Amino acid sequence: MAKKSMIAREVKRKKLAAQYGAQRAAIRQRVTDESLSYDDRWEAMIELQKLPRDSSKTRQRNRCALTGRPRGYFRRFGLARNALREVVMRGEAPGVVKASW
Repeated sequence: MAKKSMIAREVKRKKLAAQYGAQRAAIRQRVTDESLSYDDRWEAMIELQKLPRDSSKTRQRNRCALTGRPRGYFRRFGLARNALREVVMRGEAPGVVKASW
């Protein structure tokens, strides 16, 4: 089980990313728009840096829905490998079978 503070931090990051997502996209558009003057693009870059760091989507980390484990994460199931194995062995993951050859 991951530390509760780490899980809470990820929840905060998701909330901030949702809150500032549209604003960041608009500013990012101005930064990459080459038709604007250099000074306008520079001001947009500074404006982007003034937003909270955790509002950036790239700072988010995928975590297991059951345990909060950050590594060994399977996107398809939203679970870490350990939790996924337990769920599959109980037969709760539809369409997943144990390999046999």
